[in-house]
Amino acid sequence: MPGPFVVPVHGDIELPKDVDCVVIGGGIVGASSALELAESGLRVALCEKGGIGQEQSSRNWGWLRISRRDPREIPLMAEALRIWASLSTRTGRDIGYTRAGIVFTCTNDKEYEQYASWGRHLEGYQIESRMIRPTQLRDLLPGSNLDVKGALYTPADGRAEPQKAAPAIAEAARERGATILTECAVRGVETTNGAVSGVVTERGFIACRAVVLAGGAWSNLFCGRLGLDLPQLNVMSTVLRTTSVDNGPEEAVWASNFALRKRQDGGYTLASTTSVVDIVPNSFRYARDFLPALWMGWRSLNFRLGGRFVEEARVPTRWTMDEASPFEYCRVLDPKPSKKSCEVALLNARKAFPVLDKAEIAQRWAGYIDVTPDAIPVISAVDAVPGFHVATGFSGHGFGIAPAAGKLMADIVTGRSPIVDPTNFRWSRFSDGSKVTLMGA
Repeated sequence: MPGPFVVPVHGDIELPKDVDCVVIGGGIVGASSALELAESGLRVALCEKGGIGQEQSSRNWGWLRISRRDPREIPLMAEALRIWASLSTRTGRDIGYTRAGIVFTCTNDKEYEQYASWGRHLEGYQIESRMIRPTQLRDLLPGSNLDVKGALYTPADGRAEPQKAAPAIAEAARERGATILTECAVRGVETTNGAVSGVVTERGFIACRAVVLAGGAWSNLFCGRLGLDLPQLNVMSTVLRTTSVDNGPEEAVWASNFALRKRQDGGYTLASTTSVVDIVPNSFRYARDFLPALWMGWRSLNFRLGGRFVEEARVPTRWTMDEASPFEYCRVLDPKPSKKSCEVALLNARKAFPVLDKAEIAQRWAGYIDVTPDAIPVISAVDAVPGFHVATGFSGHGFGIAPAAGKLMADIVTGRSPIVDPTNFRWSRFSDGSKVTLMGA
């Protein structure tokens, strides 16, 4: 089954000979980086091997949340919420933004206390987030049958439409002077005296002094050709959308066995809270790096050994600039969704919200989430290759934080004062002897 319909962005025909910065990857992080760089006055080319926003940027839940964030991400997410609120006006396009709040339910007293203690990380941000008990939850979500101890409720959280957001941002970047190149894979980076001097695309060479890699699930492979080791694995998540439903919850809801979010079309985006981890060659290569994450999250992960192992084993890790790269053989990662996962998630959601009894599955899709060992992104320059920058590894949190991530990336590229301290997102944290820690670890 094909992925979700994404608002089409028609790429520019002419390849620029020389720009200040090439952004590799047309997902929402790459598009946001391109917009911020173009607004900073730089000449920008955004290169995407397929179409804008066609991979995980259009396949996610559409949540814009600061709630239950890793504390290291909170300053950046606070900036993101401010950007989202005016993004439709800024881009001149509808992105479906709504400030409707998000509810994380608690199944036991221990979870309730954990969520309650998390709230201290929002002190000083003037963002409302509070714990509510079952009676208050029933008032907030009338007609619900959630058997829980309570919930973390953050009214400042919101939602937007993933199939609209990245295209809108990319079009806005073009209006600010950026060149948008679709069906234009970057095969590699050229360097002069060790520093970035350009990129080779399947359509030709573009000279530049800076590159931003926002390649999502493809970032590890691209970095490897440069001799750079990015510890990253990919996790598959299945999502469904339902037909339109009247009088359903406005707030997005996370429960132990499903998550849902109201859509602009009146239906719901709904998913299981478990994900599939395909065992692939890199699983063994990075086993030690990811062991703490796997240990903490094993209850929500289903490990699978199958065809994906063979597929990734066959992908070349080195290629010459004058031959087709792996990015040209797979324009869009479109994994097969789990039918069972969808059916179980919808069944559980119907039990919790009887109003969904009339909702039917309109479409299913799946996507690959790029994950780092500490589950926070890399937004950083790479000192080993001056001029090369990476914005990837958003670990399932990327859609909501992307506008601010793009702004931070532009700050780093231009050398101006960053909107937040980027230290936690530095590339070198995986190799400088720092202890890699996870939220709650």
